[in-house]
This record gives sequence, structure tokens and C-alpha cells, in this order.
Amino acid sequence: MTGKEILDLLRYGERITLECKRAEGGIPNALWETYSSFANTNGGVILLGVEEHLKETEPEKRYTFCNLRNPEKMIKSFWDTINSKKVSANLLLDENVGICQINECNVIWIEVPQADYRYRPVYLNENPLKGSYKRNYEGDYHCTEGEIKAMLRDASDFGIDGSLLEGFTMDDIDANTLRAYRIEYELHNPEHVWNGAEDKEFLRNLGGYTVDRLTKREGLTAAGLLMFGKGLAIRERFDNIRMDYIDQTNLTEESRWSDRLTYDGSWENNLYNFVKRVLPKLVSDIKRPFRLEGMSRQDDTAVHKAVREAIVNMVIHADYYSTGILKVVKQENGFFFSNPGNLKLPVRAIYEGGHSVARNPKIQNMFRMIGLGDNIGSGFPAILKAWGKEKWRQPDLYDDQELQQVELKLWTISLMPEECTEFLLNKFGANYQHLPSKEQIILAAAYLEGKVSNARMQTVLGEHSTDVGRYLYHLVENQMLIPEKKGRWTTYCLNGEYEIQPEQMTIQDIPEIEMVLNKTDQKIYNYVKANGMITAQQVVDITGITTLQGASVALNRMIKRGLLTKQRKGRHIFYL
Repeated sequence: MTGKEILDLLRYGERITLECKRAEGGIPNALWETYSSFANTNGGVILLGVEEHLKETEPEKRYTFCNLRNPEKMIKSFWDTINSKKVSANLLLDENVGICQINECNVIWIEVPQADYRYRPVYLNENPLKGSYKRNYEGDYHCTEGEIKAMLRDASDFGIDGSLLEGFTMDDIDANTLRAYRIEYELHNPEHVWNGAEDKEFLRNLGGYTVDRLTKREGLTAAGLLMFGKGLAIRERFDNIRMDYIDQTNLTEESRWSDRLTYDGSWENNLYNFVKRVLPKLVSDIKRPFRLEGMSRQDDTAVHKAVREAIVNMVIHADYYSTGILKVVKQENGFFFSNPGNLKLPVRAIYEGGHSVARNPKIQNMFRMIGLGDNIGSGFPAILKAWGKEKWRQPDLYDDQELQQVELKLWTISLMPEECTEFLLNKFGANYQHLPSKEQIILAAAYLEGKVSNARMQTVLGEHSTDVGRYLYHLVENQMLIPEKKGRWTTYCLNGEYEIQPEQMTIQDIPEIEMVLNKTDQKIYNYVKANGMITAQQVVDITGITTLQGASVALNRMIKRGLLTKQRKGRHIFYL
């Protein structure tokens, strides 16, 4: 890292992934706690030789530099320690550690990546129970026993749903559920050799039943019970997990939902039944085109497939050994999915695609064999592609480390709805039009989603956290956003008390003042001011627009802004 990059990080970076230490007396012991917490959470940067003043609000005064006298010796000590038994895993390469000078002071920087799930938890002093840390808005904290157990479970490449459940037998399988699944299975795999097998053998082939070769004990696996079990048997073993579907569309007065599916005794509460009952409810309002392929009607769309992918992802990535809810909410502006357990992979890797590590691979295979669930690593990109084609807001995937749950929001509203642009223009005046497009998108997200964070805007804009921090800083500086700080975590919302100054007002506010226009609209506006009127053909003649249709788009844009009115005289249309 260069001195400029560090200064930018201090000014614009996320404090939840940044830790500063004076370190004038050498490598501080607290550094190793931060190393563990960054490795077990989302990674981060440690700066030695920098003191942070947490109560200071002005960025220029928040940090001071303390000149490290012998940084080379400190780095040697650091490498000696990290390669000893002090930490369970050294995740760093030479390029992750370095020295630079800022204001004639030496600063050591250490970039700690998020540890691969196979190495978590990263712990200190050969003691995972007492030496494992994670990061939250307050700083580094000792992992709970539940968090440590969850990380240890996730360290396996074989998943957590194939283990034998003592005492659970075929008597705990709901016959109707398994029969319905087998019918679907045979429709999708008509020539498969498993179709003729007895139920127990079929489940064993599928990973839902197992036999311990050493002890000869046998019974259902977690996957078998969760997918096809009787509701009572599932609750006896997994009483920490609930399933809940809520429809919040078309609400009447004083009602919290228009439809709900939860534990009410009317259905066997297994995963197969939950998904098969919820899916039709989710996609019932999505338009289906009529298209024939041969003699068969094909009315499936990319959006339908994306919604199916989302609910299957929720199920196969949930941690059924922790406490939480498999929750699906249908809302007027989109869909919400939530499951217990944190992501095994970084959020950015999931957005990029090509990576997939299912927490429950046997359940994943059970769904894939009946046509639910995409190929490995292509599921989430398929959702992004479908949403991008519809020009809807990018899906929001959030890994909540504090609550130990994953949330996915699929917005069915556009990136910049017309009413959103109008609201922001009326609220911030001409200053809104002066902003770069990415800062306009941030304001739109704050308007539509209620609040934004650096992490959320990284996925929307596809930018590094420091660059996003720069945009957010500029909007706060212009008093358009208000930061809401919670320790080291910051979210941003629109400034409800923003006042437009006279010099910021648009022509809609004061007709005598010209608003800032793009070059095309400015040419049109100047022409009308000089000549009193304009036609679509004249727009083509004086601008770079090449078609009458393009001219109409520009003219309609100016009509919506209140700059022009459309007039007709006989067959002639002109604009004043």
C-alpha cells in the first residue's frame, strides 16, 4: 500500500474493516486478536504507527501518526510470531505486509484476508474456545461457543446434512411427501435405475438414509429427515428451526399479511413441502408469456427461474444446527429470503459466480434431481442476469455476522424509478443534477431502501470500499446524506431537513433562473427562447439526435421538467 492509499483508507474507508494501533513499544498483543477477528469475519487492514481518536468527528483530526523507530525489526518479529504456534493459521504472503512513510512517519500496514472456510476458526494460543475472535461494530469480540461450533461444522467439504441421526428411522418419513417427490423424480429422470428401488434403498441412494459400516447402525440422515420427515419428528430433532412464509401484498386496513404459511398443523413441516407450497405463491403475479415449442406450451421465464433459485439457495445454505427461521416474505416491491447461518464464501465471490459451497450438498442434490437449483456456482449469477434484464435494482445479499443469518432482497423496482428521480430533484434542486451518476444512484438507493451502507453500495456500483467511501463522504459533506454511526459501523440516510438554497433552485422553482441542462436540452431550450417555438424536425437539425423518435424523447423529457408545452394546430405539432 502507498501513503496515498493509506490516507484515502483513513479518510474514506470502512472502520469496521480497519484497525489502527500506536505500536510505539513494538508489536502489541492486541494485534493478534484483530488478526483472528478479521480472518474469521470479512478481512481488513491493520495499521501500526497510527492512533485513532474514536470520539473525533472531523476526519482530519481522527488520526495521528506515531513514528515507528525500527519498523524492519517489528516486521521480523511479526513474521516470527505468526509462523509460530501463536495463531492457528498464517494467511499472509509477503505482499500483505509492508512499510510506507506518511508525514515523515513510518507506518506498517498488514492486509488480513478473510480465511477460507476450511481454516476457520482462526484462533490464538492453540485454544479455539478461548482464542477465537470475530469483528462487529464495536470491535473485536470473543466468539461464542455456538459461533465456534458453526465454523468447525462448516470447515468440512462434505457438508452437514449427511450425518446419521440416532433413533430416526423410516417410520419418521411422511409417506405422502416421499411419494410426491418420487413422482417428480421419475418425471425428470424417467430411465433412472433408482425408480424401481424400495423407499429405503431409494433414500439411501439419494443420501437421505445411511448405514454405518463399522457399527452397523442405520437410520435417516439430516437431509432425509428435513426433506421428507413428519413435522413432529423434525421438530423433535430440529426444534431450533422454523419455516415461515408471509405475503404482505394487497393488504387491507389493520392487516399485517394477506396470506401466511407457518406451523399450524395443516401440513407436514418438511423442506420439500415448504418449497413446493411457497413457490406458486411467490410467482403467481409474475407475467408468463405464451410461447409454443412444438406442441408444448413454454411459459417459464428467467424471473421465475431466479425466484426458484433464490428459495432453493436459502434452503441448501441454511445452518439447521443453529437457531433461526427459514423466512420468505412477498412484498409489493420485491421478495425477501432469510436463513440461519453465515455465508461460507465472501459476498463478492458469490456475486462474481463460479463458486459454490453448499452447506447441505445432499439436500441440494435432492432438489437438483427434480429440476430445482442451477448448476454449481451459476445460481446467483442467473438471478443477477434475470434482474438486470428487467432493469430492476440489483439484488441485495447481506451476511449478518451479528445475527448469524443471511438475507437476500430481490427488488422488483427499477434502479432509478421516475418518481425517485423527481423526488430527489425536488428535494436537492440543481445540486442533484450536478452530482456524478454514481452519487445519484447512492441517493436513489437511500430513498428506495431507507438507508444504505458502504458494503451495500459496493455490490450495486461494483466499486472498492474506499471509492464508495469517497462518494459517501462527498454526499455527507454536501449535507445530502446523514451518517448514522453505531460504533465502527455506519449507515446513511437522506437528510430530511435539507434546504434548497436560492442558487440551487431549478427553473421549476423560479422560472427566471435556468436550470442546469445537458448539452442537447440546452440547445433545444436556447432555440425555443430565441424563436418562440420548435418542432421535432428542428430538434434533429440543431442537435446530434438523428431520428424523430429520439427528438420526441428529448422533448418529452423537457415537458416533464416543466420547460416546454406541446401544442397542435391542425396536423402540425410544435413545442413552446
